[in-house]
Amino acid sequence: MRRLHALILSLLLLSLSACALFPNRDPVNINVVGLEPLPSQDLEVRFAIKLRVQNPNETAIDYNGIALDLDVNGHSLASGVSDQSGSIPRFSETIVSVPVSISAFSVLRQTLGLSQTQTLDNLPYVLRGKLAGGLFGTMRFVDSGTLSLPRASAATW
Repeated sequence: MRRLHALILSLLLLSLSACALFPNRDPVNINVVGLEPLPSQDLEVRFAIKLRVQNPNETAIDYNGIALDLDVNGHSLASGVSDQSGSIPRFSETIVSVPVSISAFSVLRQTLGLSQTQTLDNLPYVLRGKLAGGLFGTMRFVDSGTLSLPRASAATW
């Protein structure tokens, strides 16, 4: 019985000390720096969202996939994935491009939501995503803020 308790205690101490092996990383900084139209299908619109990813850590970040979800005004608008892989060196930045799809139903839902607001200024958005990096290397990120859409100017003839 003592051997069993000693074995359990040893395994518990070993598992607790293994947590110290995982690096303590700061979150990555993400900024949307561009949109490019892509060929679309029937009821969808596709864009390539270009992201500037900054690594504020002392070690490089290796990734082998990217996923994004964009919510605007509290409703899902676009989502996308990419299987691209790469590495972001320590204290460095890179531009990654992720294709996203916007379905006709998402556009309809956004249009109905916008019809209930009085202005197109300060629309809240949330961009969620992850840089996949294996079992313990996945880095999740969230960027949020507000969008101000340009108003249609009244043309005078």
